[in-house]
Amino acid sequence: MGKYKPPAERRHGKGVQACKRCGSRDSVIQKYGIYLCRQCFREVAYELGFKKYW
Repeated sequence: MGKYKPPAERRHGKGVQACKRCGSRDSVIQKYGIYLCRQCFREVAYELGFKKYW
């Protein structure tokens, strides 16, 4: 049996933040402590109080 080294715990960078809603790790919005991916943000933005201005 070979050696096994578990992956290192990430502390910095893109792989640290995960979406609170779906768990996705790409394109997470961190501003204002939201921590939602952009797809989830679009679905719940109005409920959070954001309004779309043209």
